[in-house]
Amino acid sequence: MEAYCMKCKQKREMKNAAEVTMKNGKPAMSGSCPVCSTKMFKIGGK
Repeated sequence: MEAYCMKCKQKREMKNAAEVTMKNGKPAMSGSCPVCSTKMFKIGGK
């Protein structure tokens, strides 16, 4: 799953990506950046 890293300012492949459900019931993906280990989040993941 590819997501935008706010620290690196680039799109990167998410490490340890996991499917999560937000409070409003919509799906999302959560993981970390493989370069800087910053938390990454993508709404509507799949």
